[in-house]
Amino acid sequence: MGEEVETQEFSRADRTRHREKVRQCLDVFARMLRDAQFDTDDPMTGLEIELNLVDDAGDPAFKNAEALERIADPDFQTELGQFNVEINVPPRLLRGDGLTAYEENLRVSLNDAESKANDIGAHMVMIGILPTLAEGHMSPDSLSGNPRYQLLSDQILAARGEDILIDIDGVERLRTTADSIVPEAACTSTQLHVQTSPEQFADYWNASQAIAGIQLAVGSNSPFLLGRELWRETRIPLFEQATDTRSEELKAQGVRPRVWFGERWITSVFDLFEENVRYFPALLPVTEEEDPRTVLEEGGVPELAELRLHNGTIYRWNRPVYDIASGAPHLRVENRVLAAGPTVADTMANAAFYFGLVRALAESERPLWSQMSFSAAEENFHAAARHGVDASVYWPGVGQVQATELVLRRLLPMAYDGLAAWGVGREEADRFLGIIEQRCLQGTSGAAWFGTRFHVHYQRESRGDALRHTLLQYIEHMHSNEPVHEWRD
Repeated sequence: MGEEVETQEFSRADRTRHREKVRQCLDVFARMLRDAQFDTDDPMTGLEIELNLVDDAGDPAFKNAEALERIADPDFQTELGQFNVEINVPPRLLRGDGLTAYEENLRVSLNDAESKANDIGAHMVMIGILPTLAEGHMSPDSLSGNPRYQLLSDQILAARGEDILIDIDGVERLRTTADSIVPEAACTSTQLHVQTSPEQFADYWNASQAIAGIQLAVGSNSPFLLGRELWRETRIPLFEQATDTRSEELKAQGVRPRVWFGERWITSVFDLFEENVRYFPALLPVTEEEDPRTVLEEGGVPELAELRLHNGTIYRWNRPVYDIASGAPHLRVENRVLAAGPTVADTMANAAFYFGLVRALAESERPLWSQMSFSAAEENFHAAARHGVDASVYWPGVGQVQATELVLRRLLPMAYDGLAAWGVGREEADRFLGIIEQRCLQGTSGAAWFGTRFHVHYQRESRGDALRHTLLQYIEHMHSNEPVHEWRD
């Protein structure tokens, strides 16, 4: 969720001073893009996964503070809801056995954390939305203790001026309201990071946008919310609505939402940061003492704290990141499209597909985004979120096509080429991309499996029991690390 901030109230003067400081940071960032030496020699990749906590019965366990105390691992951090935690996997290079090393590191860390959380009756689940969440779990009391979360919730509600409306029409219909941003905590994701040079950033971001719908189609894993079967990737409309600061009138005026696909292809990373500053008022107008101009002119690397904090409260599905490591600035595309799970093997297959495909497209001689409209990419994104593996998407030179057929015939070979460019060996690529291939051939995903199994249970038991029993089966399979296309019950 970004940088921590302390509980506080903001005056009108605070907001004015913060706006000026953010604009100063933006000016310094522009100078850095022209003149500074960004870390680009050997680009790293990164991985973060948000997890749910459940009790022995499969119901939400509001114990993240206790669980983190037991786990005692700095890679695990708090998240928005008391039933969430997040693991930040150490970044690494992909060449050699990078994907396998990610998988092994992640499995060891999660198994260790699970055994320690078990002592307090909590279990970790990788799924986009916890199916056993109920209306009673959506109160402000469910927020984690970090003051940032309550402050962010207060600021979003204050900007909106009324309760948050959740209205999603899918297989079934859900319409409810919330008096905090706790519904956002229901969304747990996998976040993939790609480090890139300033010169190549636009290509990697545009490529990420172009394939976001394809990622959702083959990786959907959030079919239920508050007991209702909605979209295959219900996280998408839920997250868009749960953090919406706009009243109905502002929506009608065309004011941009804070959860945003975007509206155009870009030519520079500066485009995204400049849009964030130009279009969105600060939610957390915290101003630090650093003078970024002075730091830069004296040969240092400015933190740009205000710009980074502001950027962290605008939830693009592919977010630009400015960061500093070992004293050097660098840029990353943070891909936030995918749900968590179902297994570590599936997660790494999703990562391999993204890392390979995005590199192949970003370094293509003829950019894909020169052949399709931005609105087509956005339509693909929402169609895939709604329909998952059954989605039909638009692709240049093909027209409308089943997403799974597109992956099998065109995109998997490109992903192989991209992984080879990263230095990933063929055997490793075969293992992880083979999982994507089998999902497409069998027409399955985490969401598809869960929906099918739920309806089997629902024929003989109540809706709540069917969801709970399906989730417990899901957890059992999750621990096997057999990819979801191999699950048979």
